[in-house]
Amino acid sequence: MTPRGTLEIIQGDATSPQAKGPKVIAHVCNDIGGWGKGFVLALSTRWPEPEADYRAWHRGRAANDFGLGAVRLVRVRPDTWVANMVGQRGIRTGSGGVPIRYDAVERCLGALADHAAALDASVHMPRIGCGLAGGKWSRIEPLIRGTLCERGVAVTVYDHG
Repeated sequence: MTPRGTLEIIQGDATSPQAKGPKVIAHVCNDIGGWGKGFVLALSTRWPEPEADYRAWHRGRAANDFGLGAVRLVRVRPDTWVANMVGQRGIRTGSGGVPIRYDAVERCLGALADHAAALDASVHMPRIGCGLAGGKWSRIEPLIRGTLCERGVAVTVYDHG
């Protein structure tokens, strides 16, 4: 088990967290309601609830907090939640650069730290924001350390291989 406040990178599947006790699986979503490529496919294969909640959250965005920097936890097992974190603008690289928004990811991770502390949970994730969102791990890792690890949350990052 990863000690509190540490970040460990291991080979494995982030949808199958290697830890005892409460767990939150975190990933980055876009702000346009798209769900269908990347890590979300693995989530949807395992549980229907995160996608259904994300789509409903997006549909109701005029009356809720959906947008960059927002987080919603969806319970998928008695001891496991999925954190849908809105940290990318759109889905394509264009004139505005890559879709990842580091400031939004940092806000998401800060909110996630609050949730994890309240649940006394460890956090599990792929290299968030570094796939289709186009982010760089060298920018994401310090955000994880500064938000989650600094609050004493154990984080495990899974490299699928």
